[in-house]
Amino acid sequence: MTTLVENRNMKTLASDYAARISKLLLATDWDVVTPLAEELLACWRAGRQVFWAGNGGSAGNAVHLANDFLYPISKRHGSGIKAHALAANSSVLTCLANDEGYENIFSMQLAVLAQPGDVLIVFSGSGNSPNILNALTEARRIGMKSFAVLGYSGGRAKELADHPIHFPIEDMQIAEDMQLIVGHMLMQYLYQNRDEAEA
Repeated sequence: MTTLVENRNMKTLASDYAARISKLLLATDWDVVTPLAEELLACWRAGRQVFWAGNGGSAGNAVHLANDFLYPISKRHGSGIKAHALAANSSVLTCLANDEGYENIFSMQLAVLAQPGDVLIVFSGSGNSPNILNALTEARRIGMKSFAVLGYSGGRAKELADHPIHFPIEDMQIAEDMQLIVGHMLMQYLYQNRDEAEA
């Protein structure tokens, strides 16, 4: 009997989750993603770099999408976006966190690696993580273009990013789902327009 109750509760939860994410997807004005799509295509064409940053599950999403933009958008030898996930190198992260503070683990990498015209994409549920805010500030100092995919109220990152993509959902799991949904939409857009980038 306990198993039947648990299964019924899971079914109810799953239905509710699907309804909430569907409502958010249908209510979103997807024009907000167009500037990022166009900028990524221009980056690909010009050979500019794209940096991804996030914490926890958002870091995992950033690593996942850096892979997708490096290779699967083209699958042609030598063609892809110069994509870097700033949370991917544990030696760099632990060194910077230990020596300079966790709030600087992304901004200090950008200070060394990024150039004017490169792109920063940050993922954050709350939009208030200090290392995300410092990365956005550093991107502006360098002359990068910045985009932020955010949940909840959008936090301070909504103001600091050049182009915030905000999903007003009070649910961390759905906020993180939206990061991957946006990323995979962009991936398909780039794949469909690969001839323009590779010309």
